[in-house]
Amino acid sequence: MRATFPFTAILGQDEMKLALLISAVDPSIGGVLVFGDRGTGKSTAVRALADLLPPMRVVSGCQYHCDPGANGSGCEDCQRRGREEPLPSELAAVPVVDLPLGATEDRIVGALDIERALTRGEKRFELGLLARAHRGFLYIDEVNLLEDHLVDLLLDVAASGENLVEREGLSVRHPARFVLIGSGNPEEGELRPQLLDRFGLSVEVSAPDDIPTRVEIVKRRDAFERDPAGFISQWMPETQALRDRIKEAREKLASVTLSQDAMERITGLCIKIGTDGMRGELTMLRAARALAALEGCDVVTNRHLRSIAPSALRHRLRRNPLDESGSSARIHRTMEDVFCAC
Repeated sequence: MRATFPFTAILGQDEMKLALLISAVDPSIGGVLVFGDRGTGKSTAVRALADLLPPMRVVSGCQYHCDPGANGSGCEDCQRRGREEPLPSELAAVPVVDLPLGATEDRIVGALDIERALTRGEKRFELGLLARAHRGFLYIDEVNLLEDHLVDLLLDVAASGENLVEREGLSVRHPARFVLIGSGNPEEGELRPQLLDRFGLSVEVSAPDDIPTRVEIVKRRDAFERDPAGFISQWMPETQALRDRIKEAREKLASVTLSQDAMERITGLCIKIGTDGMRGELTMLRAARALAALEGCDVVTNRHLRSIAPSALRHRLRRNPLDESGSSARIHRTMEDVFCAC
């Protein structure tokens, strides 16, 4: 198995790392879109996230790793078994599944196992990437280059939480709830608005422009490639500490409160910058709570709101032909008015 560069050893790119951690604390936020130049650590950070996720409880023997406490929302087999007896369970790693740019529709949704059909004459469903990503993370590199029909497919599944496959005499329905993480280079094309809106947070990354930081990044990468096991061991205390923070934040999340005043600031900010729909408010609310939980706070403060506002809102702004400033600059400028420098 190929070694993974430790998340805690990634230098810089603080907004990207924070967005990924927030999504790990509260998957309902809707995932993360990372746009930036090549070689800025996008794929490295996403793949390193898998090592930070606390194990999840699954139904023993279930190929879809259903939640034993799902109360009837698991796969058909688990629902049937659950009516007859308590479901046995075990701990398993949270899946982080790559969706390659050239993946076919059959590989994504699943299809008939041709080899089994030819050798044994049996119709058996071969799991697709959506099934493997259930209750985990689905990562799409170069997401802005994804073919339109695959975008439509992902939108349907993301909206329903289920994947329905009807082909070659098969009819299979299984749960497919996952956190979508996408990365790409904006110079290679824009993302379709329908898919863009599905991402909870959007971050922008770029290569650092100071010599000391770039030198340290190169040194760390070189040390990892020379001795992966030793480098991972060196960063293990920081990795374990961050893993524990995520676990504690998940447990604390439900108790974090957000005042009426804070809610009005969120709404006022979204109205003033002209976000589309209501997802901006919901995302800011959830992300602020997750950030507060990650920091061990009981109450959401203005500092939390300021920290997550650009990531939650920059991809939801309407184009303003009279304002040539970037989306991040518009958000920061508007925050100063709404928050009154509090």
